[in-house]
Amino acid sequence: MTTLLHLSASPRGEASESLALATSFLETFRMERPDVEIRTWDLWDGSLPSFGPDGAGAKMRIFAGETPVGAQETAWHRSRLAFERFAAADLYLFSVPMWNHGIPYILKQFIDVVSQPGTVFAFDGETGYTGLLHGRRAAVVYTSAVYGPDRGAAFGNDFQQPYLEDWLRWAGIEVVGSAAFRPNLAVADAAGERARAHADARRAASSFARLELRPAS
Repeated sequence: MTTLLHLSASPRGEASESLALATSFLETFRMERPDVEIRTWDLWDGSLPSFGPDGAGAKMRIFAGETPVGAQETAWHRSRLAFERFAAADLYLFSVPMWNHGIPYILKQFIDVVSQPGTVFAFDGETGYTGLLHGRRAAVVYTSAVYGPDRGAAFGNDFQQPYLEDWLRWAGIEVVGSAAFRPNLAVADAAGERARAHADARRAASSFARLELRPAS
């Protein structure tokens, strides 16, 4: 069965604007594609492992063609389990609030945990990186409280969408849709902008649902 995995990067639960946008997206997607299984990974639920000295040591051993042992082997195994949970899906929805002009640290932790040689990417000294997650597609919903694309540098800069979508493409995942509610605090008509953002999320979901599915590799 085809699977869509929703990765939520907000810790705010029912107060989360990004999670609310994701809910609108998923409701529409579910109506149009009842054959697709939808799973959710709350990145704040404690299941995401750390990737510290042992993980970094294991990664460098893998790069060197060696086998991690001891604590490094344990860290590598935990990283591999997180990757397998991620790679088991064919489609992805990321819900991403802006934190300090970028992404929440838990989402960066997720990226650092799963982005390993032989899983997310291959590397050649002459040709560089090659993404390995071919055949998968992703949509993203973004929110920001103050930043807006037409507001000027005094209201922040966008290191959120460019960073995440660059990583997705680097991994071999095709980015095929997005919706955004920004800003959601420093705006005169928050209710109107919110309604437009949810309409955009539903439209993005409808387009996402109509894509021809391709086998993931």
